[in-house]
Amino acid sequence: MRLFYLILVNLVTVNSVFGQEISLFNGSDLEGWIIHGTEKWYVEEGNLICESGPDKKYGYLSTKEYYKDFELKLDFKQEANGNSGVFIRSTVEGTIVSGWQIEVAPPGNDSGGIYESYGRGWLIKPDKEKDKALKMGEWNSMRIRVKGEQVISWINGIEMVNFKDEKIGKGEGKIALQIHDGGGIKVKWKNIFLTKI
Repeated sequence: MRLFYLILVNLVTVNSVFGQEISLFNGSDLEGWIIHGTEKWYVEEGNLICESGPDKKYGYLSTKEYYKDFELKLDFKQEANGNSGVFIRSTVEGTIVSGWQIEVAPPGNDSGGIYESYGRGWLIKPDKEKDKALKMGEWNSMRIRVKGEQVISWINGIEMVNFKDEKIGKGEGKIALQIHDGGGIKVKWKNIFLTKI
């Protein structure tokens, strides 16, 4: 009977972790995140901000933890050139990233699509008519669901892509935000929540 009770307690503990929404950004500092590169990552008025630095190179802000199967929700606002992205199951060495990006870019540049960095390139782009879901210069909501081989992305409630890939299914890594090279980029982020599934 005692063994049964201990098993039950363990199952309840595991289930309380899975399905529970956690905040990845505390609104005051970069606790839980790692900066990669020389581009600017800072917190201002409760927003996490990425901005091009003097080197105008690629930059990343990654979680310290690895996340496999999850649903991620966040808000972003593109100011100036808003070329950025959200990486899933990714690793970063210096400013070289291995993994998959859910694109965040100015209108006409396939936001919500999936790009494999230093690999196969574009895996899937949203249909062109879905580009109207993005509101440049305003706050946008993004949702990303990653489960096994499947990745689904939404922007402002519009499903952008629904894609299955064996290589993604085998992937292991962190969540990372990107700032593109070239300079002149500024993107704000807030309300970054993750639920393990």
